[in-house]
Amino acid sequence: VQLQASGGGLVQAGGSLRLFCVASERTFSTYNMAWFRQAPGTEREFVAGVSRSGGSTDYADSVEGRFTISRDIAKSTAYLQMNSLKAEDTAVYYCAARFGTYISRVVSEYDYWGQGTLVTVSS
Repeated sequence: VQLQASGGGLVQAGGSLRLFCVASERTFSTYNMAWFRQAPGTEREFVAGVSRSGGSTDYADSVEGRFTISRDIAKSTAYLQMNSLKAEDTAVYYCAARFGTYISRVVSEYDYWGQGTLVTVSS
């Protein structure tokens, strides 16, 4: 499956952005989806994940209460709504997909990756 991430940009601290991840296959509903991010000089880290049905979600502590992950199976699209953005949220954001029965926080457990979209938050 191919994943196309978009929606990044430059925003002031306290602002909002919505990221999109469009999948190329109609088997989208068989994948757990997640967003990761990577800032310069750091390792890629888990941000949020959503189960195949959309009924379960998981968030990193650093974004809990500010970010919301969701998916629209009919549109083969996953979303990341980011509110109350902080300078430390600045990173390249990647969407990822994996088979399996649970949402994973581990990079190596994901089967497919999008190309990344840059989010820059100015303070």
